[in-house]
Amino acid sequence: MARQPEEKTELKIFSEEQSSLFLIALGPTIWALHFIVCYAATAVVCAKLPDLAGEGWLLRALIGGATTVALAGIAWIAWRSWRQWDFMDDGDYVHHRPVTEHRHEFLGHASFLLACLSFVGVLYVALPAVFVEGCV
Repeated sequence: MARQPEEKTELKIFSEEQSSLFLIALGPTIWALHFIVCYAATAVVCAKLPDLAGEGWLLRALIGGATTVALAGIAWIAWRSWRQWDFMDDGDYVHHRPVTEHRHEFLGHASFLLACLSFVGVLYVALPAVFVEGCV
């Protein structure tokens, strides 16, 4: 069966927006993985390696490394989303019309805001490593 031209157009548009949908979910996913890694590492180091936990450098280095990687990934997502949002070119932040351009920019806008939220979330997860020494 041959596909109708409208159906082909819809499939093409949807395939272009799949990467946008992926970007929306990727920022919070990195945030959640960072949270799991930091809390699991803290639990393992404090429970199984109390000698190293007393000095605190191992846990801080691990959390610092995980935070750096997570923030770099989220910053990359925010940069790509910012480019997709295309705010600087047209200054348009309202995407209420059911056209391809508005849908594309809305997905960029939404993923940019989620990336910003995820960035702050990662920083807040890492803050105890800065202020708390060792296992309490």
